[in-house]
Parts: sequence; C-alpha cells; structure tokens
Amino acid sequence: MTSFSKQLSFRWSDLDPNFHIRHSAYYDFGAQHRIEILEGLGLTIKVLQAQHFGPILFREECVFKKEIKLADKIMMQTKISKMKPDASRWSIVHEFINDENILCAIITVDGAWMDTKLRKIANPTPEIAIEAISLFPKSKEFSTL
Repeated sequence: MTSFSKQLSFRWSDLDPNFHIRHSAYYDFGAQHRIEILEGLGLTIKVLQAQHFGPILFREECVFKKEIKLADKIMMQTKISKMKPDASRWSIVHEFINDENILCAIITVDGAWMDTKLRKIANPTPEIAIEAISLFPKSKEFSTL
C-alpha cells in the first residue's frame, strides 16, 4: 500500500465566497481522515479513552497549489513522512489530487501521543500506538526524526 486513500465529497458549506473550497475545510478533511485511519488500525475512541492517551498536534500547515471547486473529483492520500524510532513523534502528510493527477494541496501535521491523565507527552509511547502508526505507508521523502 502506498497511501491511505479517500475520495472526497464536497458540500455547499465547504465553499468560500469565491466558490472554491474554503481553507479550513482542507484541515477538516485531513483531521477526519486521520481519525478514520486510526480507528481502522484499532485506535478507536474507546481504546484511546481506556488507555488514557491520544494524538496531539504541534503544527498543521496547508500549501494550496490549485483551487478545488465543488464538482471536482479529489482523492486524498495520507502517508507518514517523519517519525521517531519509538513512534513518539511523527509527521503526516495529506495530498489532495484531482482526477487529472494534479496535486492541488498538501497538509502537513506534526504530532505526538499525549497522556490524557497527566496532560503531557506519553512516555513511553503506548505499544498499540507504535503498532498502529508503524502501519502507515511512508512517503517517498520519509525520514527518521
């Protein structure tokens, strides 16, 4: 598998006054896809609550390359681009690609795992988190932190 992929479906409410997808909708699509992926890898909300940890973001950035309109067919591909060997910190990229295979936007998030009881970075990284994040396909530019 080269990436986790998802066909996006846009709603009227995703548009801005210029009739293209509003900037904050990109972040919403990325966040939803990350949660769907984690759920599929066994990191369900129930598991995260029971084990008292969850993902936390330090940075979220989107680079807009080509506008996306309501009727456009967009595939979002999600990969991991950086990770510490113990999976305690990581970077994930989401690429928005149209049906002409043109890259329209890239979201990059930098994150870690937080202990929700201590409200600090989880140390050590929960084993189930290491197993899940290790299953993410790696980007071509993948590097170890």
